[in-house]
Amino acid sequence: MTAPLLEVAHVSKSFGRGGLLRAKSIQAVDDVSFQLDADRPVIFTIIGESGSGKSTLARMILTITPPSAGTIRFRGGDVTAIRANAARLAFMAQVQPIFQNPFEAFNPLKRIDGYLFTAARRFAEANGVAAIDACVDTALKHVGLSLAEIRGRFPHELSGGQLQRVSVARALLPKPSLIVADEPVSMVDASLRMSIVNLFRSLRDTLGISIIYITHDLATAYYISDEIVIMEKGRVVEAGDARRVLAAPQHPYSRQLKEAILAPRVAATLDT
Repeated sequence: MTAPLLEVAHVSKSFGRGGLLRAKSIQAVDDVSFQLDADRPVIFTIIGESGSGKSTLARMILTITPPSAGTIRFRGGDVTAIRANAARLAFMAQVQPIFQNPFEAFNPLKRIDGYLFTAARRFAEANGVAAIDACVDTALKHVGLSLAEIRGRFPHELSGGQLQRVSVARALLPKPSLIVADEPVSMVDASLRMSIVNLFRSLRDTLGISIIYITHDLATAYYISDEIVIMEKGRVVEAGDARRVLAAPQHPYSRQLKEAILAPRVAATLDT
């Protein structure tokens, strides 16, 4: 039997707060479980307002933050038990992040192409200038750019949308099975958000990459998601097929989100 691509089992995360004598604990994530199958690429959306725990959950999946309880397995292996550098590098090649602010992802004093060349050498095992250039150009073309467009340019010379596409291209270089995208369109101009969202659909359909899409935006979540979990105060309050959940939410918090966040036009679409 094939192991799931990703299995999050009863995962919790608490953070200490307060002085030594009056220490308190904040439960950021509380007993969350879900699974992504290995044989079916999906866009799996984790949605919730600020403070719901969705970004903390993403950081645990990426092994940036260790869980306080529970296990996270990737292709059957416990990622929280990774210690050796070689094992961590192999995991990083298969599970790639895309973060919220593309302007913070790149040093403003460093040329953009340098990041891509480094990733190609490190993960794609490309050797020689021609091979590295070809590898980088292929990744960029998957996101609607080319090496000729970004060669020698600094971050401030690109738009936010272009920078986020470069972030996606860099994530593609190791040929990952899973991308964890944490609020990837929240810092992008509204006119460009759908282009990034459509890009994720393309990566799922053409490259077979599963994507964990973390957002507070129900409109884009409805548009691209296959499956969804809705989080409130660290807990999953509703989960399942995205269109079913978002069209007829059962939990009071889910209904509140739909009423508060979705534009009337989109809310009307969900009700039809």
